[in-house]
Amino acid sequence: MYIHSSLNCVKAPLLALCAALALATSVQAHGVTAGDLEIIHPNILAPVASAKSAAGYMGIANEGTTADRLIGIEVPSVKHSELHTTEHSADGVARMMHVDAIEIPAGETVLLERGGMHIMFMGLTEPMVEGQMVPATLIFEQAGRVEVEFSVDPSDGVDHSAMGH
Repeated sequence: MYIHSSLNCVKAPLLALCAALALATSVQAHGVTAGDLEIIHPNILAPVASAKSAAGYMGIANEGTTADRLIGIEVPSVKHSELHTTEHSADGVARMMHVDAIEIPAGETVLLERGGMHIMFMGLTEPMVEGQMVPATLIFEQAGRVEVEFSVDPSDGVDHSAMGH
C-alpha cells in the first residue's frame, strides 16, 4: 500500500507535466539526460520586451538510487540567476524567496513551475523572444554541470520584473 501511494505521488506531477506539454501544441518538448537525471522541457515564458527579469521552469526526473541537488545555474545572457520558491501566507499573498538548493530525491520527479519552485533570471541583457533558445548550465551537487537550452515559450502576460525579487 505504501509503495502504491508513493508511486501515485510521483505519477500525479509527472502526468500533470505531460498533460501540460501535450496541450501546448505550439511548444515542442525537449530535454537533456545527464546520468540518472533527465531535464524535461526547460522553458521561459516570453517576458515583455522591456522586462528586466524572467522565470524559468522545467521538470527534473531522478531515475537513480541517490538523491541530488540543483545548487546553481549559469546563463551567459543574464546578469544574475537564482533558485526560488514561492510561499503563500495565510492571507493568500504569494512571496518569492531565494533558496540555496532544490532537492531532487532518488526515484522522483521535481517540477519547477509557476507558483512553486522556479529559476529567476535577473538583469536580462537582451530581450527574450518567443521561439528563442537560451543556453544555460545547471549545476548539480552530484551530476555536476549540465548544459541545457531553455525554450522561450508563449507569454503568460506577466511582467516578472515588477515583482519583489
